[in-house]
Order: sequence, then C-alpha cells, then structure tokens
Amino acid sequence: MFVTDSERTSSGPCSHRATLTLPAREAHVSAARHFTADLLECWSVPESERDSAVLIVDELTANAAQYGRECMTLVLALDHDALYIVVSDSGTAVERGPHDVAPDEHGRGTGIVTYLAQSTEVHQTCSGREVRACLRCSA
Repeated sequence: MFVTDSERTSSGPCSHRATLTLPAREAHVSAARHFTADLLECWSVPESERDSAVLIVDELTANAAQYGRECMTLVLALDHDALYIVVSDSGTAVERGPHDVAPDEHGRGTGIVTYLAQSTEVHQTCSGREVRACLRCSA
C-alpha cells in the first residue's frame, strides 16, 4: 500500500490531494472505502457528500479489483467546491456482458456513480483504464 497526502494554498479555499495504491483485489476495496471516509472527514467534507463519495469509491474500486490485473490507484482531490475521484487500474477495456444477465447481478455500479456524480469520464490509457468522477462539495 502506498499513500500520499499533500496540501497546497491557492487563491481561495485550501486544496487537498491524496493518493492510495493497492493490489487490484476485492479484499482491498474496503481499505479504499475506509481511507476515503477517514480522509474526507479530516478534510471537513460534510457527511452527506462524504457518504456519496465513499459509495462512488466503493463502486469504482470494486470494478478496478474485478477487471484490473495488478494494482489500482485511487486519487482524491478536493479543490474549491468539487471533489475529484479518480480510480485507475492495469486492466483492459471491459467487455459488456450478455444482455440476458439480470441487472441485480452486474452493471448497477456505473449507474450509481453516474447518478451521484456531477460528471464522469472513462479513459483507456496505455497502462490500463482510468475512471474520473466529479462530485460537488461544499467543504
């Protein structure tokens, strides 16, 4: 596990950034969730926004653990009125499952993220996949 946290002063509110790198395994999803909850509490993010962020992190890291091969990296960046959540992994593009799979079994995670986040983006990079979510935040 590798963690960094930095704080910088800019014009306006203080900005924060933290990075957590873990093996891409389901067993580490809860560590990412707890890291996010604890860190956002330290950053004075209101509880309702913190809960939404933790749920987004849970869904994105669960996907990274399922589809990533080696490691997954979580970046949290709080800047003014937005929290940026970025999860990257070493996986390849996700193939869509058969259409006859019940929605209760797979596929709700990205819908939850899209619902909670102000915006989302998915990028395939040379080293894997990166998913970005932006959450409005009043911290």
